[in-house]
Amino acid sequence: MYRYVTRRMLLSVPTLVVVSFIIFAMIRINPDSIVAARLGEGYTEEQAALIKHEYRLDRPFATEYVRWVGRVLTGDWGKSAYTFKPVLSEMAPKIAVTLELAAVAVVFAVVIGIPIGVFSAMRQDRWPDYVLRSGAIFGLSVPGFYVATIALAVLANQFQWVPAVEYKTPLEAPLTNISQIWLPAFILSLGTSASVMRFSRTMMLEVLRQDYIRTAWSKGLPERSVIARHALKNAMLPVITIVGLTVAALVGGTVIFETLFTLPGLGTYMVGAVQRKDFAVVQGVTLFFSASVVFINMVVDVSYTLLDPRARR
Repeated sequence: MYRYVTRRMLLSVPTLVVVSFIIFAMIRINPDSIVAARLGEGYTEEQAALIKHEYRLDRPFATEYVRWVGRVLTGDWGKSAYTFKPVLSEMAPKIAVTLELAAVAVVFAVVIGIPIGVFSAMRQDRWPDYVLRSGAIFGLSVPGFYVATIALAVLANQFQWVPAVEYKTPLEAPLTNISQIWLPAFILSLGTSASVMRFSRTMMLEVLRQDYIRTAWSKGLPERSVIARHALKNAMLPVITIVGLTVAALVGGTVIFETLFTLPGLGTYMVGAVQRKDFAVVQGVTLFFSASVVFINMVVDVSYTLLDPRARR
């Protein structure tokens, strides 16, 4: 088991190296674009040289990449060009907001998607199954930002409710924090809930056709016992993998929802950085999102081996 975990961690290193190289290269692939973004039109060669020196664009690419990776590993992710504060220190409180939003969305997706998927499989080709499958298709096809926009418009017009401007952490005001988080998290989870529901239904139907399930039915066991004790555990193993993979998508998909609901997370932070042409912040946030995807995938692989000993082989 430990050998597998170690091997999986080592396999993640080349992926992180490739991702970091792409992120670093995207900022420096066209140095003149950075100069134009910072100075606009009509700049002089001296001004361009100063900007290139500030971003170290006048140094060899390979040398700067190795230097940048070394700084990232030691916690130095650069400084914002506008606040002049370290990027990592500015990101820290915003990471907490993004992770909270994504975590609550995952809880909604699991609580909604798995029970509905199991119930739909138990009522295969009956009217509840058709209704639930249609709802899942609706959740997959309608963009989350559109639902969020409609929800905000209805709440503002009919109930005079708008998102709070000042964000409260769970430690400062738990109830206020819940009131700020639950709606964007619920809307963010709709597409994931639909995916989890459809996959749960498919896996349950596959498990219910197995011989040991037919044996359980033939023994006269009640439906609840057959589902909970025999079918659900085996059917949920692949679903856990899907849920884990969607966590990475949710972490990166919070950008629009944080902007709509005025949550001070990484999404809002990155949108502001893009508008201000703050390249160090854009690079840092992109690196964090990419590293999160790699880390979550590694955790999913390891957790799957813990739940299913057969996967260790």
